[in-house]
Amino acid sequence: MATKVILTETIDTLGIIGTEATVADGYARNYLLPRGKAVLATPQNRKLLEQQKARFELQIAKEREQAEELAKKVQEISCTLMAKVSQEERLYGSITAQDILEALKGQEVTIEKRMLLLAAPIKELGTYKIPVRLYKDVEPEITVEVKAEAKEGEEE
Repeated sequence: MATKVILTETIDTLGIIGTEATVADGYARNYLLPRGKAVLATPQNRKLLEQQKARFELQIAKEREQAEELAKKVQEISCTLMAKVSQEERLYGSITAQDILEALKGQEVTIEKRMLLLAAPIKELGTYKIPVRLYKDVEPEITVEVKAEAKEGEEE
């Protein structure tokens, strides 16, 4: 069975605030409703939604504006990661989203792990453009450069 709910806050996987979504009963009953992230889509709640629509639209515009401002900052970000490499210039291990987040900590932008859209871990040297989902349809890219660590006994 499925339950229709009206979102009271933006949830990436379901939609933006004020939209109606169909979700599994357990998801609605155990997660969305107790945490106040949604209300049941009853005629009474739909009327309340219509009354609050202007407030929701203002909040959506504000969230989008903040995301676009952050996107301008994120677009300029680049970081360099040093990694151990084999003779064939392949990495020992790989660079994951967590490694990228650690490298970005020193910069003034806060990015969560789930925002980084890293399709697969990086396993080779080079420069990569990694998209960051800040808001629906706002996805700037950060530049990540992976370089080889200097081996012991070698001077650059």
